[in-house]
Amino acid sequence: MALSKLDNLYRQMILEHANQPHHHGTLAHLDHELELRNPTCGDVLDLQVALKDGKISDIAFSGSGCTISQASASMMCDEVRGKTPAEVEKMVMAFSDMVTGKKDEKADYDELLGDASVLEGVAQFPARIKCATLAWKAIYQAVNKEGEEHD
Repeated sequence: MALSKLDNLYRQMILEHANQPHHHGTLAHLDHELELRNPTCGDVLDLQVALKDGKISDIAFSGSGCTISQASASMMCDEVRGKTPAEVEKMVMAFSDMVTGKKDEKADYDELLGDASVLEGVAQFPARIKCATLAWKAIYQAVNKEGEEHD
């Protein structure tokens, strides 16, 4: 069965993010750094986050992994820059629901997640859900650490 034109467009976007990821590297100044692993696929993600005025001012990731994990990390970094921890938490929850097939029909995933909404199709491949959510779990942990430090 041939892929539809829209499926081909989404596939191309995922491949572009995986092959030429945005925000790949390290930060000179950071507030949080953490490493997460997905042992089922071998993905390793090192996430660095800088905060300013209560928002993510810069973000970078490094590590290695499958196409889905690298593309998801690239897209996540694009979308969370300039967001507050509360906004990021909402995005992470929405992303998790979307890729696990628990979508809220009232939610506007394109508006909330931007390009990362193209990863919706991961829900059809349960073995890839952990790959897609790795970076989102990392940013969730990073912003929650920030919230804990100021309590």
